[in-house]
Amino acid sequence: MKLTVLGATGGIGRELVRQALDAGHTVTAVVRDPARLPVTGARLEVFRADLTDPEALLPALTGRDAVLSGLGPRGRKDAGVATRLTRTALTALEATDVRRFLLVSASPVGPAPADDGLLDRGMRSAVSAILRPVYDDLRAMEADVARSTAAWTFVRPPRLQDKPVTGVYRTVIGGFPRAGRFIGRGDVAHAMLGMIGEVGTVKQGVGVAY
Repeated sequence: MKLTVLGATGGIGRELVRQALDAGHTVTAVVRDPARLPVTGARLEVFRADLTDPEALLPALTGRDAVLSGLGPRGRKDAGVATRLTRTALTALEATDVRRFLLVSASPVGPAPADDGLLDRGMRSAVSAILRPVYDDLRAMEADVARSTAAWTFVRPPRLQDKPVTGVYRTVIGGFPRAGRFIGRGDVAHAMLGMIGEVGTVKQGVGVAY
């Protein structure tokens, strides 16, 4: 497949690029600073863009099979970045014939498991309160994309860890795995790549966790 990765220098973005190349795909990595992308490969195109101009982004999206986004705020001070940058990408995407769009969101944005225990409910509530600006940003991003013509999927992980890919994790379409508290960035990327061709994940939020 021909894939474009947005936010390719982030933790999940780098994993998306690396794993996609390892799987034999052709990858266009959209970055603001090419020096921050340590991944190389014969099938890799590094496309420099700051995601402020939809028209400038068109060459990186046209003719691709899917677009995967690792864009998102790194903390409270970055709140708003996911919505702002994704709007640019979405405007460009809708000017092409590409429809498959997979984006990283976060578990508190989606529904909690109905059978979650007291400890997990408490942790979820506390984290949501502390990082409310971040999750409000991701909710706004999801709302924008959900109104679009894209065949979108929101991938919603819990707390992220810097761990190598294992391929062993749980996913729940339209919900979240019970007592799912952590997942490695490598496995989030693995899950996203696996969902590209999964029709059941189109226009769904998917919870993913160990």
